[in-house]
Amino acid sequence: MILRKNETGSIPVHELIQRRWSPRDFSPLGVEREKLSALFQAAQSTPSSFNEQPWAYIVAAKENPTDFERILNALAPRNQEWAQHAPVLIVSLAKQNFEVDGRTNHHALYDLGAASAHLTFQATALGLHVHQMGGFSREKIKEEFSVPQGFEPIAVLAVGYFDETKSQPTAIRKRKPLKDFVFESHWGVSSPSVIIEKQKKFNLN
Repeated sequence: MILRKNETGSIPVHELIQRRWSPRDFSPLGVEREKLSALFQAAQSTPSSFNEQPWAYIVAAKENPTDFERILNALAPRNQEWAQHAPVLIVSLAKQNFEVDGRTNHHALYDLGAASAHLTFQATALGLHVHQMGGFSREKIKEEFSVPQGFEPIAVLAVGYFDETKSQPTAIRKRKPLKDFVFESHWGVSSPSVIIEKQKKFNLN
């Protein structure tokens, strides 16, 4: 197991965050039904605005080749090249309006992203990996799966085990330093409450 550290990180984060990465080399080994169910139970537990839970997912495992091909064929060609080897493809969708009164839910994408993050970290905890893609045809997904009005496909997730015959990346992941996106008092002013320049020992348990 390789733990990855952000290039600019000075404070340790949880092991699941360090272990999470997005491979393109998937093993042909299928994902156990119980594990697949656990991913969506994790998404189910996500908090959302007014508890609207404005997310939906379309799942296709290779055991269902017709549906798998329908999602695969909606991907951009470069994504198809590697995603065809994943054992499971999932489309995430956001419900754009509140159920109670039909108002636009401006938080739907935020909430869907949170649900998919829960799903992703549950996958990591189970030894699985998730690679999320934005390169796909939303219209093809809508047409192929009869997506109702008001739901918008947002991403396609490839899920599976890493192909252990391939080498894992060892480079440190490059991330923006905190000073570039955590501000205080005024936009662009780095937050002294958050940014710690020197390495210190912290117990984050």
